[in-house]
Amino acid sequence: MTPLISMAAEQKSAPVTDWAGRIGWLVGLILFVALIYWLMREGWKWRATLQGDLPELPTAPEALGPVKLSMSGRYHGSTTAGQWLDRIVAHGLGTRSRVELTLTEAGLDVVRPGATDFFVPLAALREARLDKGIAGKVLTEGGLLVVTWAHGDKLLDSGFRSDRAAEHNEWVDTLNSMINKSIDTEGAR
Repeated sequence: MTPLISMAAEQKSAPVTDWAGRIGWLVGLILFVALIYWLMREGWKWRATLQGDLPELPTAPEALGPVKLSMSGRYHGSTTAGQWLDRIVAHGLGTRSRVELTLTEAGLDVVRPGATDFFVPLAALREARLDKGIAGKVLTEGGLLVVTWAHGDKLLDSGFRSDRAAEHNEWVDTLNSMINKSIDTEGAR
């Protein structure tokens, strides 16, 4: 026999698996991940507590009037106006969901299956614009319809994305036109 073959034959194989060590590492990893998720959940609840002064969300009136625009898409969340990373989580405003958005003479009706619906009266609407991001969601330039509205004494930005992004420009034009008409009629009084 050659020396290499005889050396290989004499060596004993190392243990293949140290089960106790592997199980210990696995349990440690699971506990670490659970701790991270628990801390994230506590942070979310703490943020909701800090935003507890936000009034309840308005609901749609019985008579909305004729529909001006309608779209289905995604609701990506609400933030403090002008601060695209300051997510509002109180009253379910931080919950992403599908959305059915309807614009009428009375205001903006936001219907979210599986999340809290809300209504933005025309008098509370301040501005509509196209943007590229809102709290945890970044898209291409102009890929997000952002509506600024007053809720209580706070201005909020809410981000929506239509299933057909080409309709965003029409939404911005129509919303801003309605807001300007509303301001003009209030100023004339």
